[in-house]
Amino acid sequence: MSALTHHPLFNVLAGLLLAASAANAAAATSLPAASAGATEFAALPGGAWLVLGKKGLALIGADGQSHQQLPLRGELLDLRAGNGSATAMLLDSNTERVLPLRIDLTRNTWRVLDPLPDSTGAVSALCLYRDPQGHDHGFVIGKDGLAQQWVLHGDGAQLVRRLAVSPQAESCRVDDATAQLFVSGPDGVWAHRADPEGSPTREPVLLLRPHGPLRQAGGPLAVLPGGVVVADADAGRLLFMQHKRSAWRQTASQRLPATSDPDSVAAWPTAGGWQLAVRDDRAGRWSAQAVPRPLAKASELQPALPVVKPRVQTAPVAQFGDAADDPAIWRHATDATRSLVLATDKKRGLAVYDLLGRERQFLPVGRVNNVDLRQAVLLGNERIDIAAATQRDDNTVLLWRIGAEGELSELARLPTGFNDIYGICLHRNPAGALEVFVNDKSGAYQQLRVERRGDEVVGAKLREFKLASQPEGCVADDEARQVFLGEEKRGVWALPTDARSTAKPQLVLPVGGLLHADVEGMGLYRGATQSWLVVSSQGNNSFVVLDAAPPYRVRGAFRIGMNLDARIDGVSETDGLDVSSASFGPGFERGLLVVQDGFKQLPSGPQNFKYVSWDDVAEVLKLK
Repeated sequence: MSALTHHPLFNVLAGLLLAASAANAAAATSLPAASAGATEFAALPGGAWLVLGKKGLALIGADGQSHQQLPLRGELLDLRAGNGSATAMLLDSNTERVLPLRIDLTRNTWRVLDPLPDSTGAVSALCLYRDPQGHDHGFVIGKDGLAQQWVLHGDGAQLVRRLAVSPQAESCRVDDATAQLFVSGPDGVWAHRADPEGSPTREPVLLLRPHGPLRQAGGPLAVLPGGVVVADADAGRLLFMQHKRSAWRQTASQRLPATSDPDSVAAWPTAGGWQLAVRDDRAGRWSAQAVPRPLAKASELQPALPVVKPRVQTAPVAQFGDAADDPAIWRHATDATRSLVLATDKKRGLAVYDLLGRERQFLPVGRVNNVDLRQAVLLGNERIDIAAATQRDDNTVLLWRIGAEGELSELARLPTGFNDIYGICLHRNPAGALEVFVNDKSGAYQQLRVERRGDEVVGAKLREFKLASQPEGCVADDEARQVFLGEEKRGVWALPTDARSTAKPQLVLPVGGLLHADVEGMGLYRGATQSWLVVSSQGNNSFVVLDAAPPYRVRGAFRIGMNLDARIDGVSETDGLDVSSASFGPGFERGLLVVQDGFKQLPSGPQNFKYVSWDDVAEVLKLK
């Protein structure tokens, strides 16, 4: 007999547990043996169980044996498993410390990691979230309603963000498929965004009367595919909620045993479907509950987009709020590693960063919104590099000459007559001269040619046209002689760059499917045999890639996630972007994508810009 059988927890728990294979074969309303004597339990792959009892935590294998124990007085157990390993988290009630564990499912062993830093005070709820990159996050909610989100990395944890939820929360759980954090508290159940990127959200799921059907505070809950189940102790019922027609709706309810005082709800998948159990705190035992049909099918859930990691991030802008906006990439003529990124701080001016993300120059020129550049364009009798930005204080196009080492000096300000200038992109025409496409929030566009007249640099107006609603981002394909125009609520349009053309804009990528409004920044990657358009799909924090030539086939979409080794957070709510197919040295041999990040985390701070290797994009989207 194993020495483990002499452990006191084994005597309490192991004799009460059957092999999980028997539990998997049970009917949908049967109780697993793991529930006997457990205050909380969670199913592991392969028929094992993680069981929390009054004397501690035990890992019960599919053989029914207790393989490892952790003596403690614990509560608030949650679990994530997959690929031969699992992560668990619970609260040590004596020390009020949150303990993460790494479980090796092939050996039926675990390692207890360092406790999370004690910075939330008394803990009222905790739960785990596994993001699309496979990182495990722990939400730790204090009794005052202040929550922290930690991401586990190696043997430690990094604080991602702080957020406010319901005070005195009783329970929390996360639906990984929809990235929603459910918090049950005195005022009911609310859904928050579990993904740390993007604006925090708070949506009512189940509220107290008269605003909802709850008779008292929200009780313990569990996540089911496409929804959540909540115990309403006062009504003696389980309430099943699903998100339908843009709101949370009750789809079913079940009566609990009489005089039941539910303090925990467990849900787990089996070969035959989902099972559910509720623990009665008064009786100290679990009751099986049927799971109503239909549950959401995997095909009905939004598939996760592939994720790439940023390699570098820039220093943040100087002020909080919506400040960083749009980048443009300048390549050094003789040493690609000395290339630079120009980027707008739309509250203060234009910043210049090197390829390590360090700020090298700042021009305090006021509220510049979008920026673009072209190298080796003809201005009079000389070829120079020129950058241009929209200046929203005086509604002009601000031009700079870019020197050999990337130093900027103001060249001219071109009046437009616009009332609310916004976006801009540049085009090198077949003659090598510079042309400007600039827009106003009204949808109006001007196409200007930059010319030298004596000692002055001026903009000669070539044509005007208009989109139906607010545009911003645009990018010109110099070789194909067309410009792509982003209309924020409608999609991407293509138009010939020849000002003499009578063609109308053609909608090549409407909003819908992979593209979510607002349509924001755009960039053109010109490869040796194929060119692609990259578009910021701001509404779902992603980037859509499509062929830059008819029939404009969509190649896919991706997100930019965290790079924990480099302590770089993911990307959300991107405004502007730029991409280049040139080589920029190690890590960026096949090109560089630079994007604005609307929310800076790890740690929280003012906005900045992230650098992504095109190799990583090409790999996840299978671009050749």
